[in-house]
Amino acid sequence: MSNNNNPETPTNEVQLKEGDTAPLFTATDQDGQAISLADFKGKKVALYFYPKDSTPGCTMQACNLRDNHSELLAKGITVLGISPDDEKSHTKFIGKHDLPFPLIADHNHKIADLYGVWGEKILFGLLNIGIKRTTFIINEDGIIEKIIDKVKTRDHSQQIFDAV
Repeated sequence: MSNNNNPETPTNEVQLKEGDTAPLFTATDQDGQAISLADFKGKKVALYFYPKDSTPGCTMQACNLRDNHSELLAKGITVLGISPDDEKSHTKFIGKHDLPFPLIADHNHKIADLYGVWGEKILFGLLNIGIKRTTFIINEDGIIEKIIDKVKTRDHSQQIFDAV
C-alpha cells in the first residue's frame, strides 16, 4: 500500500508492457546536459534502471555493459542508464569504471515512476522503497520490444543480445 503524501513511497502504479509506447522524458546526464529519449528516435535503446552508483551489483552490471559496449553498438543498440543519483555521483562512477555510455540523473524518481520501476522491493530481507532493477529495450519507433525485470548483473549484455 502506498502513501502518496510521502515522496519516498511509490507514487505511480504504471504497469508498462511489451508493445507499449515508451514514455518520453528529458533529464540531465552526468555532465548536466539535457538528454531526451526523443533524441534517440530511429535507434534501438537499452534503457536500464539501476538502484545506486558504486554499489556491488550496480557496478557489476555497468561494467558488464561497458565490456560489451562495442558489440552492443555494432548491433545498433544505444545504452542509457538511469538511477536516482545526482550528476556528480554519475561523473564519479563513470570515471572510476570508464563507462562509455551516459547515466541520467533521476533525483525525484519521476522517470522511474513513468516506467513503473519505483516502488517496494525486498533488499537483504527487508522491505525498501527504490528502483526495481529493470531494462527496457525500445525499438527505433519508440515501442518497448522487451522488458527485462530479472536482470543478471554479471551477464546483462547477453540478456540484451538475447532480447533483440
